[in-house]
Amino acid sequence: MLSFLAFIGVSIIVIITPGPDTATTIRSALLAGRTGGIWTAAGIAVGQTIWALATSVGLAALVVASAPLFIAIKYLGAAYLIYLGISALREALWPGEQGSGISVESHSHSRVSPSMAFRQGLISDLGNPKMAVFFTSLLPQFAPIGGSTFATLLALGIVFAGMTFLWLAVYAAAIHKMRNALQRPTVRRLVEGMTGMVLIALGLRIATEQR
Repeated sequence: MLSFLAFIGVSIIVIITPGPDTATTIRSALLAGRTGGIWTAAGIAVGQTIWALATSVGLAALVVASAPLFIAIKYLGAAYLIYLGISALREALWPGEQGSGISVESHSHSRVSPSMAFRQGLISDLGNPKMAVFFTSLLPQFAPIGGSTFATLLALGIVFAGMTFLWLAVYAAAIHKMRNALQRPTVRRLVEGMTGMVLIALGLRIATEQR
């Protein structure tokens, strides 16, 4: 029990630290409200569950050990974050024309469907090989000696993914609460621009940092 509580404590610290998943969720919530943010959070949680499964069967360790594979995933993930960041900056600098009588909120919702929001979260997380490093270094520390390693590692990973989903869902709900202020063109473009720069910076950091 003490080991599990320690795992929860470490997980909370990691989860609440802003990173690519947080930035991606915030952007989806800005574009598609609470629904978009929650679907992105779900995609991220599924991505983390896949990494947990890969850790349980030893595949994540292979990713960490294989330099070419690790680098390929790193660059693909970084490129995707930079792409999302550039898209956000484009929206900030050249917002889409609104048709007659079409609100900004309706226009945003039409541009980010739930499936797109989910896919963005999933790709963002699977494209971050640091998750492989994190899970292979963290989860085994809390696996009981003599127990079922596969079941324990997978269960811990699922718990981590569930906590991540709840935290990011709170982000999405908070942004939804502020939607009236955020829908003002100037404020919206400012936040979109800041989010875009953060995503680009995170992508560049992932691409340039060492393991």
